[in-house]
Amino acid sequence: MKKLIFLLAFVALFVSCKSDKEEEVKPAIETTVYYLIRHAEKDRSTPDKDPGLTEEGLKRADNWATILKEKEIDLVFSTNYKRTQQTASPIAKANKLEVLSYDPRDLYNDNFKTQTKGKSAVIVRHSNTTPSFVNTILGKQKYDQINDSDNGKLFIVSIVNDSILVKIEDYN
Repeated sequence: MKKLIFLLAFVALFVSCKSDKEEEVKPAIETTVYYLIRHAEKDRSTPDKDPGLTEEGLKRADNWATILKEKEIDLVFSTNYKRTQQTASPIAKANKLEVLSYDPRDLYNDNFKTQTKGKSAVIVRHSNTTPSFVNTILGKQKYDQINDSDNGKLFIVSIVNDSILVKIEDYN
């Protein structure tokens, strides 16, 4: 009987230790989410090389803030152009964040990946650079340039450990 009790105690201890070790080595599931949008409607009536948004564009920017308010945004990025800054500003304000500027030619670098790892970030780009950024993350050419009249696409890129999922929503 003593041997049976000792054996059961040993097995219980072994199982207990084994499950503790299994919990320690489980990798954490970390999700990074990028919400990529093109700037809202720009003012095409001006010869200015850096036009702002039209009234319709300002309304769309406010609408993006409403749509993205539900997403628990940690960071908001924009190029230094008026139209992208004006699109990003209401989103940042709604989430009590500042708009962070970036170089559109060198965004998905190691510093950016580290800064955004495990977070949700809105990135306001342009008709040609929004899909190209998604393609860069994927490591392959999948998405074409957005039509110049399309200001309502939302690309949602979720990175969970090494898996990448892309979803596109249309708010036109």
